[in-house]
Amino acid sequence: MSGFNDLFVNKEWRFWDQSMSGRSRSALESFAADDLLCERVGKGESLPTIRTWVHENTVVLGIQDHRLPHIADGRDILQAHGYQSIVRNSGGLAVVLDSGVLNISIVVSEQNSSIDINAGYDIMVEFVRHLFPQIADSIEAYEIVGSYCPGSYDLSVEGKKFAGISQRRLRNGIAVQIYLCIEGSGAERAALIRDFYEAGLKEEQTKFVYPVIVPEVMASVSEIIGENVTVQDTVIHAQRLMNHLMQNVHMQSLQPEETDLYMYYLTRVVERNQKMLAKIEV
Repeated sequence: MSGFNDLFVNKEWRFWDQSMSGRSRSALESFAADDLLCERVGKGESLPTIRTWVHENTVVLGIQDHRLPHIADGRDILQAHGYQSIVRNSGGLAVVLDSGVLNISIVVSEQNSSIDINAGYDIMVEFVRHLFPQIADSIEAYEIVGSYCPGSYDLSVEGKKFAGISQRRLRNGIAVQIYLCIEGSGAERAALIRDFYEAGLKEEQTKFVYPVIVPEVMASVSEIIGENVTVQDTVIHAQRLMNHLMQNVHMQSLQPEETDLYMYYLTRVVERNQKMLAKIEV
């Protein structure tokens, strides 16, 4: 894939790993980090970046989710299962984050040349195929009906979805974000979201059509491959892949000159989340 090679091969990149350090922190911090990177990379003030991130027991809700007629009851179900819930600042519907789910953000600039929506998705699809060579030829990208947060770039093997991709575009920067269910049971995560929607809807008819979750259509990479694959193994493999493809990889977390801008975006996503949740609790 020429676009993939043009972007990665023999280029200089930044790698920011938060797969361990971010686990106990709010997922809102990750959305702020990606907004920061979008601006910095978009302006050419930072190298293009791959960021890996993990958060414990959080369900990230989409804008439509917080409009469920009985959303408070839906959130109570999540809480009863030990999950907190937040509302994200980008599109899509509810997704599950936990210690067995690895999120990867690929942040690039379109300051010099535009990257259309599908090209952004294709970059991530190709990266995931490189990440899992043992199933690369079997990975397909199309909507898996019955999955949570369904979309045209759901990644699956033989109809079993293990990942979903979204995009965030800000100030000439593009963050292509994927959640990869690596460990554990994909069906159990899907059952949690099924219970959330059932409690949030209570069979009421709504203008927006929420997905009818069929847990059996979702699986983890470990289940698909048939062997124990861990989040940390995958992070290490991602780093090795970068070192193999790219000319120079800089291991960089948040830099001192980025702190103020990061706090700006964090304040913004926290306030927005609070406003959304306040509407639910009224």
